[in-house]
Amino acid sequence: MPAEAASSAGGAEAPRERRRRRGRARARTEALLHTLKRSRRVKANDRERNRMHHLNAALDELRSVLPTFPDDTKLTKIETLRFAYNYIWALSETLRLA
Repeated sequence: MPAEAASSAGGAEAPRERRRRRGRARARTEALLHTLKRSRRVKANDRERNRMHHLNAALDELRSVLPTFPDDTKLTKIETLRFAYNYIWALSETLRLA
């Protein structure tokens, strides 16, 4: 009877079925993978280009409100940020002391 009880419990001796993946796990050809990678890279480059255009436009706008002594001098990005920080600090100190 112990042999029958073990086989009726069933869990360990029954072979497990493998489930097939559906949907995104399709086999892709080498050419299709290359095309997908290229498309993703082009989109990523476009996003980065737009991000930099927006950043540069914002920095230009910031430069336009900062007081600079020689008007023909264009500050670099880091100089613009440092000067803006120091300018805001100086204005806040002026307000605090007044």
